Amino acid sequence: MNATSQALRGYAENAVSTRNGRRAEYDVIARVTQQLRDTAVRSKTDFPGYAEALHRNQKLWAALVVDIVDKNNPLPEELKARILYLAEFTQHHTRKILREKASIMPLLEINMAVLRGLKKEGPSQ
Repeated sequence: MNATSQALRGYAENAVSTRNGRRAEYDVIARVTQQLRDTAVRSKTDFPGYAEALHRNQKLWAALVVDIVDKNNPLPEELKARILYLAEFTQHHTRKILREKASIMPLLEINMAVLRGLKKEGPSQ
């Protein structure tokens, strides 16, 4: 079982087993992004909930990295490098957010860009 599958299993509470990979991936990222957005609004009154959502986002990006470094991953090397960079940025930026030294907006923008990319790749695999 690869990291993406594990992440999907861990995050997708009601996932339908017949969903294809890209759609399931989209759903997981969308759910984590929505949690980030929702908890950011309440970050001053529910910092633990906000921190948990940030942690889930970090776990998501860590799972994506594990998946792309798999020798059987068919993505182009340039795309893999971009994903690695974004994962590293996400980890670093999350630490700044937790220290209240940065905004969550870059993380939301990154996740939304990934979602747009998944959505416009055409027919799902």
